[in-house]
Amino acid sequence: MYICIIIMANNKKKYYVVWKGRDTGVFYSWDECKAQVDKYQGALYKSYENEDEAFEALKKGASPRFVSNVAKKVQAKQAAKIPSSQIIQQALAVDAACSGNPGDMEYRGVYVQTGQEIFRMGPFPEGTNNIGEFLAIVHGLSLLKQKGLNIPLYSDSKIAMGWIAQKKCKTKLEVTEKNKPLFNLIQRAENWLANNSYTTPIYKWETKSWGEIPADFGRK
Repeated sequence: MYICIIIMANNKKKYYVVWKGRDTGVFYSWDECKAQVDKYQGALYKSYENEDEAFEALKKGASPRFVSNVAKKVQAKQAAKIPSSQIIQQALAVDAACSGNPGDMEYRGVYVQTGQEIFRMGPFPEGTNNIGEFLAIVHGLSLLKQKGLNIPLYSDSKIAMGWIAQKKCKTKLEVTEKNKPLFNLIQRAENWLANNSYTTPIYKWETKSWGEIPADFGRK
């Protein structure tokens, strides 16, 4: 005797909510939904397995978290399409390197167009890469202001750029006898940010599209 078990395909119907697209509302097939969102910049849509739930979601609007996640995906796709020809050559690029975490840390600034090293600091014992990235940006901002140079600055560190915006080095590294000079430098950098204004634009170096930043130490 043969027992035949037939596994039915999952044919659950889905309902598609489009909050932002060529047309908005609840759609009853993917083809209808796709027609509204395909190649539509910033489209917001989501599928649901229950019709009432779909209409309720449409009425409430897309949650902030969902919108944020969609925006991040769109930004990532846009960054991946940035051609290297858009790199501003007359600019300063900064980067840091650290042997260990914590470890010996150093940072430097390089002129993008020529690759010329403009400044180099360290190594400092018991530092971190994030601290180095932060200090490198502040050093670059200070130098450009001092020299009266109206050129942008590139960094590949989102963390350091965030710290700059907050005018605070948010490191969790603890002070030791060895890294006291480094923390003195951090304090000076924070004081500079608190007491100086600057017009230098700080741009994110798009490593995935452009390769390593010119100030990279080449130790990866």
